[in-house]
Amino acid sequence: MRLDIATNPSSPTRPNEDFVSAALPASGHGGVLVVLDGVTPPADGDDGCVHGVPWYTARLGGALVELAVSDPATPLPRCLAAAISRTARAHGGGCDLTHPRTPQATAVAVRWSERTVEYLVLSDSVLLLDHGTHVEPVLDDRLDRLPEPVGTLRARVRALPQQAPERPATVSAYIAAVESLRNAEGGFHTAAADPEVADLAVTGTLPRDGVRAVAALTDGASRLVELFGAVDWTGALELLRKEGAEELINRVRAAEDADLAAGNRRHKAHDDATAALVEL
Repeated sequence: MRLDIATNPSSPTRPNEDFVSAALPASGHGGVLVVLDGVTPPADGDDGCVHGVPWYTARLGGALVELAVSDPATPLPRCLAAAISRTARAHGGGCDLTHPRTPQATAVAVRWSERTVEYLVLSDSVLLLDHGTHVEPVLDDRLDRLPEPVGTLRARVRALPQQAPERPATVSAYIAAVESLRNAEGGFHTAAADPEVADLAVTGTLPRDGVRAVAALTDGASRLVELFGAVDWTGALELLRKEGAEELINRVRAAEDADLAAGNRRHKAHDDATAALVEL
């Protein structure tokens, strides 16, 4: 078995809000991989919490790893629900967990045994399954299927020049439209303070002998495929296997820098990026 993990913050002046951990029980017959991507609140916005996103991802991720390893008979959605509940209790009375921007995260979790590979994906981080004959991306694509006016506003933002006077108001309207659908019916979901969200994750269980490797990418790392189109999912997994997780992130940073040099100004020029590969 081979593990390769790398993570890099969006800026050296900001804390990394991603979380990644792999655990291999002493029995040697299985393991767990957990990757979380903390949701950054607006710079001028309140999230009702005194702790912050890195605190949240560290506690949620640590709890999820511990629960998934210590109780392998409990399905991953139940482990995630218990981890969310545990983290909510850790906030204490000084935090408003009903606030729509309370610290939250996307989640990928994979647990393998001698016989099976079990997985969970919530929101826009990506899981890649290498079946030998092909690479299967496991995606929670609800962010890409949000109802109007999100699509129209997104198109307007992309079409407006950076210096257009109407751009700030259009960007604000787009962000507000997306935020109104966060953890809402008909919208998209992240792990925050409600354990029931775990039941909305994309999940599955496969025979172990049908999976050669698994890889997890936060959306800061999957940009290489989804935003810049430098490789496809098969190419991303091959890059991880041959060049390593750190090199994949290096190529993301190079693509981001080239994008900036070309005059493109995005909502996030850089993002926290985490990549993990487990060859089974």
